[in-house]
Amino acid sequence: RQESDDLATVVSVNISEKKGVRKHQVESIELRPQWGIVGDAHAGDWHRQISLLAEESIDTMRHLGLGHLSPGAFAENINTEGIDLKHLPVGAKLRVGECLLQVTQIGKECHQDGCAIFKATGQCVMPKEGIFAVVLTGGHVRGGDLIAQEPGTTDEAKPLEAE
Repeated sequence: RQESDDLATVVSVNISEKKGVRKHQVESIELRPQWGIVGDAHAGDWHRQISLLAEESIDTMRHLGLGHLSPGAFAENINTEGIDLKHLPVGAKLRVGECLLQVTQIGKECHQDGCAIFKATGQCVMPKEGIFAVVLTGGHVRGGDLIAQEPGTTDEAKPLEAE
């Protein structure tokens, strides 16, 4: 891991083999273009192939008394540190390790009855602060990989805000 405060990194990578179960941390993930993560239940030819959530957002929930939160608790595939995910524009391209992702959505509606985290605290960060992306260039991603926004990527589309 790099020692500079201005570098964004991958904290953990997480998958689930079935929908509706919490994701578990793995050593590395394989990303396939226009598909997502090999072996993850949410992979497919659609706009939410990969989900990312910042550790800074998870810390917000930890300060509300949920100190036990582990990677994948919000069903996110990639936990990040040092990048302001929730303010990236739709269309932004991110270099994550050797892979290239494109942001397709900011936030999403929570499950109809609210997740267990929402039920415990009255709020959840994923609907407003998690982001979704598609895979443009595949490869492998693991904890410690660097993350950078590609220069000159579009910001013409406004982020979709979850209400």
